[in-house]
Amino acid sequence: MPARYHSAAVIILGIALSALDGTIFNLALPGIARDLHASAADSVWVVNAYQLAALAMLLPLAALGDRFGYRRIYLCGIAVFTAASAVCFVSTSLQMLAAARGVQGLGAAGIMAVNGALVRLTYPRHLFGRGIALNSAVVATASVAGPSVAAVVLSVATWPWLFTLNLPLGGIVVWLGWRALPHNTPSSTKGTRISLLDVALNAMMFSLLFVGVHVLGTATDGPPEPGRLAPSIGLVLVAVLVGLIYLRRQLSLVVPLFPIDLLRIPLFALSMCTSVASFAAQTLSYIALPFLLLEGWKYSQLETGLLITVWPLAIVAVAPLAGRMIGRYPGGLLGGMGLAALAAGLALLAALPEHPSSGNIAWRMALCGAGFGLFQSPNNHTILTSAPAHRSGAAGGMLATARLTGQNIGAVLLAVIFSLWNAHNGQGPMIALWLAAGFAAIASLFSILRVRHAPTRV
Repeated sequence: MPARYHSAAVIILGIALSALDGTIFNLALPGIARDLHASAADSVWVVNAYQLAALAMLLPLAALGDRFGYRRIYLCGIAVFTAASAVCFVSTSLQMLAAARGVQGLGAAGIMAVNGALVRLTYPRHLFGRGIALNSAVVATASVAGPSVAAVVLSVATWPWLFTLNLPLGGIVVWLGWRALPHNTPSSTKGTRISLLDVALNAMMFSLLFVGVHVLGTATDGPPEPGRLAPSIGLVLVAVLVGLIYLRRQLSLVVPLFPIDLLRIPLFALSMCTSVASFAAQTLSYIALPFLLLEGWKYSQLETGLLITVWPLAIVAVAPLAGRMIGRYPGGLLGGMGLAALAAGLALLAALPEHPSSGNIAWRMALCGAGFGLFQSPNNHTILTSAPAHRSGAAGGMLATARLTGQNIGAVLLAVIFSLWNAHNGQGPMIALWLAAGFAAIASLFSILRVRHAPTRV
């Protein structure tokens, strides 16, 4: 029991650091641009470099975890993440900061890629659902708490001090992890050598697609013009071509780097679709809501922060209950119900009249958070348990890849919406909320479809 607690603490703290750093710097971008004499558009790469590096290397690092041990990949990821945080703190130019953030994202990829596999090793079968629920609540809360934490730090210090949070905590995680994280027997399957060409193709596919859709989302200002969209469309087409070459190579492998073997499992494939659509809905709504509350409905920053906090608090309250229901009810059913509640909450927020009361906003926020909390834990449990044990690393890598992909889709769609509709009078955010409700409803449908593929025993 003590060993399990120690391992769980390391896993929770590590994944909280990586999830928090994905969003904590959004609020600091204006100050970073000013201090480093960069444009606002260029400063966004402080966030993008982190996300791009994490997305590009998740699957290769997950594959390395399957082959060489999850513990090694996790500890190396934490060490790289912490060292890069120190470089970020002393950065004197935007280029240096963005490069350090990219290395930090690489370390975060090592953490996220094997996180689910380590949870599976840490908890016995009958407690695995609760472990997943706790882990899911931490990821969700840390992801949406980034701006709030940044606001507290920036109220008393400058933006470089945001990176100092990682230094002592990262050191503690490395020290405790070395002592507490469980070992696993690496895969001994023949033909599992990782090709550097496949790693390069994987990174190119995700990088070109990421940059292409990012440029697509920021290239529109009013009605789209074909000449301005050509570079982004070209990047996306090249990404598709690279992806076709890459996936064709994967078809002949016994243990592919991009886990096509897992996607052949209907339950796993439907879970991936559910994750991408649900995280697109969450990102669309969670970035749009501050615009709506502050500028559309004229709430103060304090009131806005308190109202938005209702969402993660509801996730934290519901996630443990969802963990206890795993195994008693099909994960697809629980996820479908939760995502239906999320869709309803988002639609109810979008349907609010001008100048709604804080109470009417708060209970709708709580409904959204409760729905997401009911969905996330059973969904993650299904993803991890529908894969064979020796492919836990690949399953965990795909879980994190689906989350980041959905978040990027949501961010790009929001950029397009804000370029076509006014973001400051409430119109753009309202449209974003309706679209988010649609994504949540689609995710609910994908989740319900999983019920017929669910195993008879969990």
